[in-house]
Amino acid sequence: MIEFKTPQLSDREWAAPLMAAEGCMASHCNFANLYLWSRAFCQKITRCGDRLLLEFCKGFAYPAGTGPLAPALEALKARAAAQGLPLILVGVTPCQREKLEAEFPGRFVFEEDRDSWDYVYDINRLADLGGKKLHAKRNHIHRFDDRFPDWMFEPITRENVAECLALENEWAAARHGDEEGADTLHEETVAVIEALYQMEALQMEGGLIRAEGKPIAFSLGSFTTPECFDVHFEKAYGDIQGAYTVINREMARMIRANHPEVKWLNREDDLGLEGLRKAKLSYYPDILLEKFVAREVN
Repeated sequence: MIEFKTPQLSDREWAAPLMAAEGCMASHCNFANLYLWSRAFCQKITRCGDRLLLEFCKGFAYPAGTGPLAPALEALKARAAAQGLPLILVGVTPCQREKLEAEFPGRFVFEEDRDSWDYVYDINRLADLGGKKLHAKRNHIHRFDDRFPDWMFEPITRENVAECLALENEWAAARHGDEEGADTLHEETVAVIEALYQMEALQMEGGLIRAEGKPIAFSLGSFTTPECFDVHFEKAYGDIQGAYTVINREMARMIRANHPEVKWLNREDDLGLEGLRKAKLSYYPDILLEKFVAREVN
């Protein structure tokens, strides 16, 4: 039986190309996410031919990569059987569902998993915030401009990482006791800290907003495909009107300026949290990337 292991930074060398070969914009098809959330979601990985096998707490990911799909599925089935469990694939995108149904007709039943859908936006819309639908966002920015006429945006570097860490700790402390999302709050802070320390190794990029000499918002992300940049983390002081709107816009502008080939920003899922869902929908996503749970029929 194939042996699975907890992802290490060194695994990026072989795992990232397999994920990239899948050509999928889904947030879980991104090595930085795989590595940073491996502890929180009990993720383990291995290789089967030219496909990446990824195990979660509650199932497996669709085997990303190229080459024959059947051997990879059989390896996952054996892994599940050894645990006394059925074969369950989570985070299956519409394209991956089509492949499963075409190659293995009737083998799986599919259930929509709304809480895991990714919110994907045209990068130009987030960078420019044009049109009537985003008028409220522009108003938030105007109020931010009025309050902080000296604000500036700067890339995250080794020189300002410590300031981002301090902001993250303050943000987490302010959220302590908040029932919505409490289960993932600590895990997210651990992931953010690791991301800031390992930005270079994970090939991540980020930026921060500084006002009155102090960072008040920051954002971090990395590439999932050459045309899709995934925004992993976005933090700001919630009591400052417009802070989230400004860091969202400025991050989009930085990525567009540095990488003209990028067409899409994936701002990931909402975890089923009502407040987060409302916030992501307020930007009117261009793509709601559906995901399904695929269960093997006995």
